[in-house]
Amino acid sequence: MFLTGKHMSRRTALRGLGATIALPLLDSMIPAGTVFAQTAAGRAAARTRLVCIEQVHGAAGCSEYGASQNFWNPAEVGRQFDISKGSLSSLEPFRDQLTIVSNTDARMAEAFTPAEVGGDHFRSSAVMFTHVRPKLTEGSDVRVGTSLDQLFVQKFGQDTPIPSMQLSIEPVDQSGGCAYGYACVYTDTISWAGPEEPLPMVRDPRMVFELMFGAGGTPEQRSQRRATDRSILDMLVGQMAELRRSMGANDRQRLDQYAANIREIEQRIQRIETRNESGDARELPGAPAGVPDAFDEHVKLMFDLQLLAFASDTTRVFSFKMGRDGSGRVYPGSGVSTGFHNASHHGVAEERIRQFAEVNKYHVSMLPYFLEKLQATAEGDATLLDKTQIVYGSPMANGNVHNHRNCPLILLGGGAGLKGGVHLKAADDTPMANVMLSLMHKLGLDDKKSFGDSTGDFSFAETDGVHHA
Repeated sequence: MFLTGKHMSRRTALRGLGATIALPLLDSMIPAGTVFAQTAAGRAAARTRLVCIEQVHGAAGCSEYGASQNFWNPAEVGRQFDISKGSLSSLEPFRDQLTIVSNTDARMAEAFTPAEVGGDHFRSSAVMFTHVRPKLTEGSDVRVGTSLDQLFVQKFGQDTPIPSMQLSIEPVDQSGGCAYGYACVYTDTISWAGPEEPLPMVRDPRMVFELMFGAGGTPEQRSQRRATDRSILDMLVGQMAELRRSMGANDRQRLDQYAANIREIEQRIQRIETRNESGDARELPGAPAGVPDAFDEHVKLMFDLQLLAFASDTTRVFSFKMGRDGSGRVYPGSGVSTGFHNASHHGVAEERIRQFAEVNKYHVSMLPYFLEKLQATAEGDATLLDKTQIVYGSPMANGNVHNHRNCPLILLGGGAGLKGGVHLKAADDTPMANVMLSLMHKLGLDDKKSFGDSTGDFSFAETDGVHHA
């Protein structure tokens, strides 16, 4: 291929019996004798990937005692910060890719009228990436705002097979009204294509896998394949072999590793389904068969699916809801036996705040798994971590009193060109929307003059080392 100047399209895919497998970036997709950055493949590879992650219930470090112990935000502002003893400790290996933003508010999740009092849990998720106050309604006339991820999709996500994907860990399939006059959809999604267009989130890894790979175009084909334990790769083995013969050694190695990753994920999903359909009692009764009972297994599987999607450029945008407000789920891996919601309502008891900090720490500890995979995946002249921007936070601060001031917020990855390795403390009363607005500008959404309740830009520059407005 290099001798003839022929090359494959970046959109080359293998297809058969309803299955479609997009390919990762290969050397044979780059025309011989050209500068990579100037090729279509190079321009596609340069596109930023965006992951918006919400964790509900705030953080122990946002309580008065938790803040004094630096359970979330470190004591030091600037670059000489210490996170070794707090909930962010697992991110130390990725310190250079980490930007901690403290002291910002999600005020649109607060009650503005007497009728809204008590409904914080049922407003918060709708606010996380819109920073617009949700309309108080239990009907279908919901209204909030277009979310950060979807504003990015509208400008940059239309040239991938799937513009964006929305994932969740908790069940988000309720309908009608939930509580305090709010429709359940406000708590069921963090992704809004428009003020009145909530996007459904997918909890089942099997559904995510089949959306990504079009695995078995009809229910009958999918059922037949599962009954015979056939992998989607089995349907494409002939095409795969023919493609390998036309490739150089490096491309063959990349293709083989990519296929191995697909097969490994598919087999994991099959094992989970087999285990959950065995008739044994489940920890999550009623959950789809493809949903692992273990939180960490579920999260890591969802992260692996995101990695495959990014590597194949199937989509560049994910929103990922890792919890649901009011959830009583227990996380054994955290070492805490109290349910999630109850743990957040610690009653200012120091020991209970410490326990909630351990739950926060456990949730954050899921991130390095994804970061390591992104860092280990090369694409062109960089890694996927260099090209991915992750936003992780909560629209609630101190869950014990349902407030939304000084909310937890961290940014990871190099996709927005942030320098990282810094703790930035905002001036008092700074809306989190200011950070989102400036991040959008970093991501190329230069035409956005405001976002939600923003009052201006947020400076990511380390100027005085103390306050940034």
